[in-house]
Amino acid sequence: MPDSMNMFRLMGLPDFQRGDDLAQQIIETLAAQNQTLVAGDILVIAQKVVSKSEGAFAYLDDITPSEEAIELAKKVNKDPRKVEVILSQSTRIVRAMKRPEQEEGVLIAEHKNGYICANAAVDESNTDHPGQLILLPEDPDKSARELCQRLEAHFACDLGVVISDTFGRPWRLGQTNVAIGLANVPGVMQMLGEEDAFGRPLSVTAPAFADELAAASGLLMDKSAKSPVIIFRGLSWSKTDSSSRDLIRAHNEDLFR
Repeated sequence: MPDSMNMFRLMGLPDFQRGDDLAQQIIETLAAQNQTLVAGDILVIAQKVVSKSEGAFAYLDDITPSEEAIELAKKVNKDPRKVEVILSQSTRIVRAMKRPEQEEGVLIAEHKNGYICANAAVDESNTDHPGQLILLPEDPDKSARELCQRLEAHFACDLGVVISDTFGRPWRLGQTNVAIGLANVPGVMQMLGEEDAFGRPLSVTAPAFADELAAASGLLMDKSAKSPVIIFRGLSWSKTDSSSRDLIRAHNEDLFR
């Protein structure tokens, strides 16, 4: 790995709406600031702007909750219409819980794309209209690939794209950004057979490279500063045919399922 790298946020991007061309906006914003992308750059892009440009929304006024949603909503004190949307985005509810001191409880769900997260990543923050919910992109890997291809064609160099979202963690407090969509960037770097600093062979070490990028991006991706694109430059990595599913533990290895 290199001794240093640069990471910077791309400022000046607009508020995104359904149908906006995210790749073109990135290209134009870079040009307006006399910046460019170079070979090996990795862009970490917040899920929310991808979802907004793709129109991944649901509206509470359009939702009729099922009996399952109504019963689950009572348990966690949530709007049953929102619970219905969460169910529509999930393959299963892992845990539903509300502590006495909480106004609203939490639903931990397995999203249909395989991620385990609160509310199946259905989000009400930074929405444009009351009652609007933002969903994950239908296929975040596809979204990342299409963005990356557009940017590579324009800048004529190999690039990487990571789409990130903010997830909680089961054994630690606070939230951190994780990778939910990948293009070219390895999800996990296998170091099996390499040696540590003392010459001993590594047997299980596999850094989650894409998640490390996503987490680091959170240091600059201020939700109130409208900075949804973070650019990493100077890292050593190899272009690969990757998927965010590379980071999901197989069911037969999941000790907590």
